[in-house]
Amino acid sequence: MTADKSQRHLSGPRIEPPPITGRETAAELVDRAFLAYNGARLREGARLLAERMLEDDVTVALSLTGALTPAGLGMSAIIPLMEAGFVDWIVSTGANLYHDVHFGLGLAMHRGTFQADDVELREDGVVRIYDIFFDYHVLLDTDAFFRGIIAGPEFQRAMSSAEFHHLCGKYVRASEQALGLTRRSLLAAAWEFGVPVYTSSPGDSSIGMNVAAKALEGNRLLLDVNADVNETAAIVWDAKAHGGRSAVWILGGGSPKNFLLQTEPQIQEVLGISEKGHDYFLAVTDARPDTGGLSGATPSEAVSWGKIDPEQLPGTVICYADATIGLPLLTAYALARHAPRKLKRLYDRRGELMEKLKRAYLESGRAAAAEAKK
Repeated sequence: MTADKSQRHLSGPRIEPPPITGRETAAELVDRAFLAYNGARLREGARLLAERMLEDDVTVALSLTGALTPAGLGMSAIIPLMEAGFVDWIVSTGANLYHDVHFGLGLAMHRGTFQADDVELREDGVVRIYDIFFDYHVLLDTDAFFRGIIAGPEFQRAMSSAEFHHLCGKYVRASEQALGLTRRSLLAAAWEFGVPVYTSSPGDSSIGMNVAAKALEGNRLLLDVNADVNETAAIVWDAKAHGGRSAVWILGGGSPKNFLLQTEPQIQEVLGISEKGHDYFLAVTDARPDTGGLSGATPSEAVSWGKIDPEQLPGTVICYADATIGLPLLTAYALARHAPRKLKRLYDRRGELMEKLKRAYLESGRAAAAEAKK
């Protein structure tokens, strides 16, 4: 091998990190010490986020799976990200939103141990999420809160999950204020900041279970999945149609990841509107790609579905790590390295965005093609 050819492979910076002193900020630690393996992927993801995804013309979506809010990550990370304008819309499991509300109601979650005797916990009325403990009455009190607000007149109709969560967030914020609490709930913060929050499986959580229970009493609330599919596609279409860009930040995988990414196939494949895919992709997951599951699927695989713009693959990073480790570090890095952005308040623009998508569909998508065949 010639020197010129070997130099081509050896052009990266030398690995010569300074000693860790204990005085580094989290951002400095990521830049200086995360130099290889998934540490390097996390550093690459942090820089992708701070240097490219958070430019003013980028609309950033966040997907949440795994029990992140019970661990306090709604308060410690996601609310600060929304407040800084770093997260513009969210797709979450219903469970994350349900457990998030505990905090807004002043209900306690406790650090415990994964080595506990679960039979003993059951007998003592304690519920466990790995090493998080809470009283069984936390569930009952949260159920009662949801059933109480769902009974109200403003809930007696069909609505998207974003509208439902926005209304819920208003009541959770009222609870926080009554209890003298400050920004404990992700849903309350999303209501304040105009961040639409969707759930990809409305029936797959205690929130959905309580909605179903109220339906047995004649309650007319119906979560409109069609509206969710179209509203999320409208957000992405508007971000791209006027020269902007779309970024997806995925924590874990599962249904929220797919729901977030399917916005592009909805635009291209189903609606027939010309588009290329999301521009930036940052994922933190512990799932492997070789099992064939979506949770571990790589951004390059997503290209084949039209979910990711193939020209933007250098703007994609997947870090194989626990989100409870990756999210706090990425949040600290973004807040240290990028100034706050103006809030996009996409919730307030839902009607406008839907009209734009509908117009594009009727003029240049599948609807126009079908009309021409008549």
